[in-house]
Amino acid sequence: MSILLTNETRAIVQGATGRIGQVQVRWMLEYGTRIVAGVTPGQGGATVHGVPVYDNVVEAVEKEGANATVLFVPAPYTKDAVLEAIAAGIRLIVAVPEHVPVHDAMAMRRAAREAGVWLLGPNTPGIISPGIGKLGIMPGNMFRRGRIGIISRSGTLSYEVAGYLNEAGYGESTLIGIGGDPVIGPDIPDILAEFEKDPETEAVVIVGEIGGSAEEEAAPFIARMQKPVVAYIAGRSAPPGRRMGHAGAIIREGQGTVADKTRALSEAGARVAKSIAQVPCLLRDVLKA
Repeated sequence: MSILLTNETRAIVQGATGRIGQVQVRWMLEYGTRIVAGVTPGQGGATVHGVPVYDNVVEAVEKEGANATVLFVPAPYTKDAVLEAIAAGIRLIVAVPEHVPVHDAMAMRRAAREAGVWLLGPNTPGIISPGIGKLGIMPGNMFRRGRIGIISRSGTLSYEVAGYLNEAGYGESTLIGIGGDPVIGPDIPDILAEFEKDPETEAVVIVGEIGGSAEEEAAPFIARMQKPVVAYIAGRSAPPGRRMGHAGAIIREGQGTVADKTRALSEAGARVAKSIAQVPCLLRDVLKA
């Protein structure tokens, strides 16, 4: 089974006619994703790889029954695209663009939460449910259908974790990239709750990184979970004050360190790996237990 992205998902692509959008539409279709429409203002009537394009999200929802969207639009227009999707009744929004202004991200998060909408990102690789589809930029060949859920702040690290899980014979139910910016849509406990309810997810892997407090804030929920959690925190040797990759991956005033996050997660009952290669070993231990 999977969460958020399921067999009932009917997705649109905002920015489908752009250079990146066209390429990603093709790759998502090839992976088996149900892409029912593209949306680009002024391009209504066009097609992208056989997918009809509409001028606005409302029209795509009314004519194609869309309930999810993935955004490939320039960062300055991401907020408007997200608000348009929310107003049209879309329930799952994947905001891939990076460099979205923080005040725009705050407005997006607030609007999505008030409407009860799932907003992944901004600056997310997306979501993938092997055997069902993907919304985003992750390489489909790195994932295999299985029973381990993954929540990640990093795209590339999540691919590597999935590779190790596959080699160990596990596979993934759903991988969710929550985004690497300081302000993002989902909180980790919100997604953990969905995995906890999913009867076909046996355990969850959290791929975190330095900066912010998302992992620490997830600890109280992890302590109440019935399913085991394994975590890996990237940035063990990062110097304070220097951003490492993502805008949100920066240690400020002694907060957000690997030690802080490891301590909080361990006290909550999660097993914390010192390397990505150790993740499947810890998974094997907790699943046996």
